[in-house]
Amino acid sequence: MKNKKNYSFYGKSTKVPFFVPFIDKSDILEMKKTLNSTVLTNGPKLKQFETAFRKVTKAKFAVGVSNATSALHLSLNAIGIEQGDEVLVPNLTFAASANSIILAGGTPVIVDVNETMNISSNSIRKAISKKTKAIMPVHFAGLSCQMDEIKDIAKANSLKIVEDCAHAIGTKFKSKHVGTIGDAGCFSFYPTKNISTIEGGMIITNDRKIAKNVELARNHGITRTLMSRYSEGKPWEYDIREPGYNYRLDEVRATLGISQLKKLKLLNQKRKNAFVYYNKFLSGINGLLTPTGLDFKDHSCHLYIIRVSKNAKINRDKLYENLSKKGIITSVHYKPLATFTVFKQKAKVRDKLVRSKELFREILSLPLYPNITKVEQDFVIKVIRQHLA
Repeated sequence: MKNKKNYSFYGKSTKVPFFVPFIDKSDILEMKKTLNSTVLTNGPKLKQFETAFRKVTKAKFAVGVSNATSALHLSLNAIGIEQGDEVLVPNLTFAASANSIILAGGTPVIVDVNETMNISSNSIRKAISKKTKAIMPVHFAGLSCQMDEIKDIAKANSLKIVEDCAHAIGTKFKSKHVGTIGDAGCFSFYPTKNISTIEGGMIITNDRKIAKNVELARNHGITRTLMSRYSEGKPWEYDIREPGYNYRLDEVRATLGISQLKKLKLLNQKRKNAFVYYNKFLSGINGLLTPTGLDFKDHSCHLYIIRVSKNAKINRDKLYENLSKKGIITSVHYKPLATFTVFKQKAKVRDKLVRSKELFREILSLPLYPNITKVEQDFVIKVIRQHLA
């Protein structure tokens, strides 16, 4: 690979890292301005970010929080999940999805996924019991779940829906932004996500009661904001009606979120361009399946995932090793929930999870970030072809 310096990725020298955050001069300038303010939490920048996020998603309410896990936790609390209640969650997702259910007092019930790696409606139907109270669809890799089917199942069984939208800022389902279709939607702004606040999350909902609940709970249950407490009356005069958490999103990260959100269309388009480029030059390799046949208008292209089938020259793990030796960092999204000790103990399974187990043996996430170059992609493609074609 010519004319390209090596990166340092978590202490390892590499030619193509898995991800490079997109933080530009305008982001840094805005954060510096906020750092000069006397208000660094629970202030006007958070409100501005929430307002901007509402406009982008067309949700009635948006509440900024410390990360997507806290967003899921607060949302589950707000819809009334209690000890013994069951929440259905797909096997292929990050542990935070199931962890949040346990934190809320519920029991994760792990269900299978379909060919798109999104939650399977058939598996949902098999897993419902008298204790089931909610479904947590995860819009995997930036592709929306089939929300019409999920809504029909939820309605028929009086279930709530909390959408895990960690991968899906900019993703839509039938012209509706994900997160506005169920009872609440939860977003992540982790550094690898389509926009980042370094750490941070957002809850959106069209339900005023849920919005008020999570807004109070993110700040210890205190009934007055810092701004209102110090702008009028005595700052110590407030009430706490329910216990809450310290799940706030500070002013500096909210400022970064405002700046990043302005670039969302650009950043998502850059991802789509890289996604299409991979598809074009990785097609036709025996035993390699690429994520083709997608409607990119509504897809946020968060991850680019190939599948190395049993017909390939080498298996997924061997391809991972060969790419790593060449300085190309890849990963797997995700190790199935049902394989972890904690979920073997605290979750339930009512389906055989066949598809997610098969997919886990095949899937590999390639480097994908807004400023990935064609030179970098060509190098990834070349090494894959050397070992599979």
